[in-house]
Amino acid sequence: MSDRLRTEASAFQKPLEAALENALVYLEGLDRASVAATVDLATLRSRLGKALPNEGVPPEQVVADLVKDVAGGILGSAGGRFFGWVIGGSVPAALAADWLTSAWDQNSGHHSCGPAAAVVEEVSGNWLKQILGLPAQASFALVTGCQMAHVTCLAAARQAILAKQGWDTEQRGLYGASPIRVVTSDNRHETFDRAIRLLGMGLAQVEYLPADCDGQLPANSLEQALKADSSAPTIVLLQAGDVNTGKYDSFEKLIPIAKHYGAWVHVDGAFGLWAAASARYRHLIKGVAEADSWATDGHKWLNVPYDCGYAFVADAEAHRASMSSHAAYLTEDGDARDPLDWTPEWSRRARAFPTYAALRQLGRNGVSDLVERCCQHAHSLVMEMGRLPGAEVVSEPVINQGLVRFLDPKPGASDADHDRRTEEVIAGILTSGEAFFGGTTWRGRRAMRVSVSSWLTSEEDVRRVVRAVAEVLATKPGPS
Repeated sequence: MSDRLRTEASAFQKPLEAALENALVYLEGLDRASVAATVDLATLRSRLGKALPNEGVPPEQVVADLVKDVAGGILGSAGGRFFGWVIGGSVPAALAADWLTSAWDQNSGHHSCGPAAAVVEEVSGNWLKQILGLPAQASFALVTGCQMAHVTCLAAARQAILAKQGWDTEQRGLYGASPIRVVTSDNRHETFDRAIRLLGMGLAQVEYLPADCDGQLPANSLEQALKADSSAPTIVLLQAGDVNTGKYDSFEKLIPIAKHYGAWVHVDGAFGLWAAASARYRHLIKGVAEADSWATDGHKWLNVPYDCGYAFVADAEAHRASMSSHAAYLTEDGDARDPLDWTPEWSRRARAFPTYAALRQLGRNGVSDLVERCCQHAHSLVMEMGRLPGAEVVSEPVINQGLVRFLDPKPGASDADHDRRTEEVIAGILTSGEAFFGGTTWRGRRAMRVSVSSWLTSEEDVRRVVRAVAEVLATKPGPS
């Protein structure tokens, strides 16, 4: 190796060693550190808002300063006591592969500029279809998250259903095309609405049907809505795992109804689609493979680092037609799979490496075990907290999501009083640093969401968190 190359290679050693040392300190300290942030916005701005220097700073010093300045502002979402939103940790192989992804720095948009990345993505997509029980012939895309998975799938849907009417969306856009009707329940996730907006279909075209008492889309309501205008090009959104309760729509009943009226069926399975990996929970998604497209995340239940989502489309031709792009300067290989033909991105991170690593580390049985343990821990957390004085279970977990509410003990307390009490207890838990929960509004009432998605959550974590909540309730007894 020449002196120049040796010098350039050694330039990485100190900053990477500093990063490794600090990463290990952080990961090994998760069990002792506060799960919630311990510094406020103003403090973080004052630390990080330095004047941009005229002269550069040695890279190892940059790393050291960054670690020091963000201290207290990093949530413990990588650990086992983080139950806010649906955020998993990262299994070791996936985290290590993510580091290598940065070191290798491949542009995985095209096989010619990332051959290994393209093949790893191809293999990962096929493995994912097997784990999730989706059709082997379905196409797939690795994107930033479920938001862009929705965009990818709905772009394919838009292309396919308008093509049936003789309209070429890719050439003519939407000007003059028939409006696409979208039918879903009022219990959908907001990322779906955003995808509709981004694709130019418009929220005015969405028909929100009232969910039933279990948060599911009723079959009779769907049939009535579709029958009312059976000629309109239509997309039906179904849900695999509600973000508050984890409830599933009945795919066995709803998909045949939608198909009878010629609708495209898209499934939002951001986390709930992973029930397919478990023999114990697979019944929840019975019939889901008959849909037309599916969206889910890797950075939720597969426990790979952010950002990673997956889109799957049964009609591979429509998928490719809606996404593919070519340029004269790109080398074409008829046998290779070019990711940019299937994703909204051109230049993109090689996010398949962590997915591949996670699936290899876990295997089929490991993914099943991860899903089942999270579900068991979620159930224990919700039911044990619900038995504490001043608490009640709002929604018993079906999978890994549940709701708990805290009650104001004063006589004649109103729902507004209980809402305030719930927020007060959540704040007290965050202040304790023992766990992280978020709040939500469910059927007009505030509740604390319990979401268990990390491979690190243990039975001891459950016991520890229940004790912490009991202490908060005891030290903050509420108005007399």
